[in-house]
Amino acid sequence: MEQAVEHAHAGASTKIFLYVWFWLLGLTGVEVWLAYEHLAVKVMLTLLMSISVIKASLIIAYFMHLRYERRSLALTLMPALVFVVAMIMIFFFPDSLRLLHMRPR
Repeated sequence: MEQAVEHAHAGASTKIFLYVWFWLLGLTGVEVWLAYEHLAVKVMLTLLMSISVIKASLIIAYFMHLRYERRSLALTLMPALVFVVAMIMIFFFPDSLRLLHMRPR
């Protein structure tokens, strides 16, 4: 049984985890940098949400070991991720724009 577990995670090495971690760190740096830029609100929200989805995908794939699981498990979880992102876009984007217009200038 122990050999099967080791074989399933044979592709996961410290080098890969560090590589992914540095990518996550770099993407977080880009998000922080974008926070200080004066971009249009819709562009800013789209960029930040896109980067967040990329970061979540990396975390799910490597640190939660979904990349090394059976393909059927990944295909089961991906529609849930798409659903959650769609709900965030449908419910939070309009609300954030409404709050922007309510802000005193």
